[in-house]
Amino acid sequence: MVQSQSAGHAKAYFNDALSKSDYYVNDQELAGQWQGRLADRLGVDGVISKEAFFALCENKHPATGESLTPRNVENRTTGYDINFHCPKSVSVMHAMTNDGEILEAFEKSVYATMQLIEADSKTRVRKDGADSDRETKELAWANFVHQTARPVDGSLPDPHLHSHCFVFNATWDEQEKVVKAAQFRDIKRDMPYYQSVFQKTLADNLADLGYGIRKTAKSFEIENVPQQVLDLFSKRTDEIGRVAKDKGITDAKELSELGARTRAKKQKGHTMDELKDEWRSQIEKLGDNGHAGIVRHAPARNLEKVSAIECVDYALLHCFERSSVMSERRLLESAYRYSMGKSGATSEDIKLAFENDDRIVKVVEKDRTVCTTREVLTEEKKMIDLAIEGFGQMKPLYDAAPELNLDGQQKSAVDHILTTRDRVSIIRGAAGTGKTTLMKEAVAKIKDAGKDVFVVAPTAQAARGILKEQEKFDNAQTVAKLLTDHALQTQLKGQVLWVDEAGMLGTKDMLGLLSLAKMHNAQLILGGDTRQHASVVRGDAMRVLSTVSGIRSAEVTKIYRQQTEGYRSAVEDLSNGHVLEGFQKLDELKFIKTVDAMNPNGQIVKDYLQAITSGKKCLIVSPTHAQGDAVTAAVRQELQAAGLIGNKEIKAERLRSVGFTEAEKGDTRNFQSGQFVKFSQNVAGFGIGSLWEIKCPNHKDILLVNSQGESKPFPVVDAKKYEVYEKGTILLAKGDKVLVNTGMTDLDNKRMENGTMLEVISLAEKGVIKLRNPMSKRTHRVSTHLSYIDNGHCVTSQASQGKTVEEVFIYQPAATFPATDSKQFYVSVSRAKHQAHIYTDDKELLLEYAQDLGERQSAIEMLLDNKMHQEVVMLMQREKEQEQEIEIKTGKDHEPDR
Repeated sequence: MVQSQSAGHAKAYFNDALSKSDYYVNDQELAGQWQGRLADRLGVDGVISKEAFFALCENKHPATGESLTPRNVENRTTGYDINFHCPKSVSVMHAMTNDGEILEAFEKSVYATMQLIEADSKTRVRKDGADSDRETKELAWANFVHQTARPVDGSLPDPHLHSHCFVFNATWDEQEKVVKAAQFRDIKRDMPYYQSVFQKTLADNLADLGYGIRKTAKSFEIENVPQQVLDLFSKRTDEIGRVAKDKGITDAKELSELGARTRAKKQKGHTMDELKDEWRSQIEKLGDNGHAGIVRHAPARNLEKVSAIECVDYALLHCFERSSVMSERRLLESAYRYSMGKSGATSEDIKLAFENDDRIVKVVEKDRTVCTTREVLTEEKKMIDLAIEGFGQMKPLYDAAPELNLDGQQKSAVDHILTTRDRVSIIRGAAGTGKTTLMKEAVAKIKDAGKDVFVVAPTAQAARGILKEQEKFDNAQTVAKLLTDHALQTQLKGQVLWVDEAGMLGTKDMLGLLSLAKMHNAQLILGGDTRQHASVVRGDAMRVLSTVSGIRSAEVTKIYRQQTEGYRSAVEDLSNGHVLEGFQKLDELKFIKTVDAMNPNGQIVKDYLQAITSGKKCLIVSPTHAQGDAVTAAVRQELQAAGLIGNKEIKAERLRSVGFTEAEKGDTRNFQSGQFVKFSQNVAGFGIGSLWEIKCPNHKDILLVNSQGESKPFPVVDAKKYEVYEKGTILLAKGDKVLVNTGMTDLDNKRMENGTMLEVISLAEKGVIKLRNPMSKRTHRVSTHLSYIDNGHCVTSQASQGKTVEEVFIYQPAATFPATDSKQFYVSVSRAKHQAHIYTDDKELLLEYAQDLGERQSAIEMLLDNKMHQEVVMLMQREKEQEQEIEIKTGKDHEPDR
């Protein structure tokens, strides 16, 4: 969905791209058609005329020439071009078989999706002081269908069936009886949902015609079109991809605009017969690998069947692994995508099953429906109940606060945990407030009171890399280790459990820790920052406990890390959620730098090199791996030119997690040959830590092969016990920084924790590199074959959390904005002691994205925020009754109500 910001832009687009192509002649033109209820109301139908199109561009009624909407400001948004693209195999099959049914199936799918978008259309209501949106369900759009892609210079165009639906910024307000500007905000937000509807509808339509459908990672393909043919006819995609990679562009809107900027020059027109002759010639040059297999229908076979409820089950498992609350349309999108390539469940079937599923709790929130499940709600309720049950249940460690080598907020926080009668305490400390100093003082006093302190953290890097190695908490462990080690758990009896970086805990882990604390009568201290990055898994547990359960939190907000008053004040604002104020202060300090969108790397590379050559400890941070890879390549080139890393390079194979959810691991169609599987637990026939390559010829008989050539069937169902990785390559030279992206052991069996930053100190022979940890001074030998290391000059904000440098360089062009929010921005900016350098090509839009809180709503918050207390009360009452029934049967006395 691409915005057209002026009438002139829309007219030029009509002349250049919509009404006629640069690369074919009339025998294959498809005339544009008017569509939509508003188009009918305005009296435009059938074939599109230039006069009517231009009139609507100028906000004029195409019949009367009068102003169409009441307001007609300059540079108003004229409309939006919504693009519909067929999978490449559909385009090839359409071009090579003369099957008019494919074109008809495509056009029906486009129209059905546009009708859904039209049904969601709204307009703003501002009369009489109102400030809301009203449904209108009327739009007008010009639909242009094309059958070829833009040519790459030197080549004829490839087959590519696609449609441009240019939707004008106008709708009919039935209440006010007037045409008004439309409100497209929600339509833009739900574009992934409409995309899934289009792809699902097209896949079903083609399956009904007899075509075999094969689901892919992002869409689907028709079976019996060889991969070599798909690659052959992807010249335009490859061209855009190469340019995008060079410029570090990953955002969908940026890619679309890049396509327009890299459009080839006009060529002499060719007839469709000439194009088809050329395409056949190209295919024949592939030999049997290309020409064989392009047939009208898939061979007779039994399609795998799936029920609508199975599709809903998949969506719930997939979406609620990492979120407690999810929009209805995100859930449906996931269910639709899962159903592609299977028979037995239409989109209507899936939607009906979703609506009738009593596991799902739905709430209308502003202008959309959001959902949770009763299972998620019950889990959160148990977590909160356990925390509340600990109120007043502990004997204080000290009757009166002892003398401390602290003052101010730090002293108050330690006083609180030493004198509290509650089982659970929270210390919320902003980045750079000296939480570790506070922690060391508190632990010493707890030990003086005769208690042992067990320290855990959610990540291995925080537990063993920072707490154990840097801060000398010798017994520090991960939360996962504690929750699975029964011998370790028994040592908690009557002692104190301290969780560092507790803001990263998910609901399940927090529930486990609370249960252990109750079972062993241990005091539980949660220290962390709820404004930094939370867990990947479901639930911002520490924040929910502090806001819903009523647990008293000790706040430590005075920042010590930043060494200058202006910088410190800006970080304090970001820490307190005052993003606008913090952003303005950073701008006043000249920390935010506007860069050229066409050369975004130049300034950051120059400034970074200047800083490190002066001996400063620095780090580059960017929200996405794609942008990080782009700036890393530019940085390394300049580092070599300056002699700061060696000129001799080796190519190393690195593995990076694909990030599949358990649901995605359960769908064998997601696995690709060449991916790797690492087992985190023992599975029959597969040892813990073992690495196997996926061999996946048909997505059913999937094999795993190890380095010795041993082959075994893939135990797909044990999804919790393995992780899937993809292979890539990185260049390394002496002096390079590398980052461990998954916990691993080196060639000498020494542990390297996830998130550890290392330096290349030598390129040894026989595929071995030598690394050094600059903090511990420990050295490691690592193979260049399939290691879990990445270039470390630029890291994501998640990887930067917990690190402190002198200057931080934040690479945040527009392509990173989909991954930008207040948590990401705050974590990135707060890493440095002296200065933050922020590089962007759109300062205003960066502020807009940075103001997004990035907090995942909990299930209970969703209900309470929407005044659905009764839902919570009913659930609690139902569980209470069930508990009482169990107690009566076992003869237990009832506990009094709290």
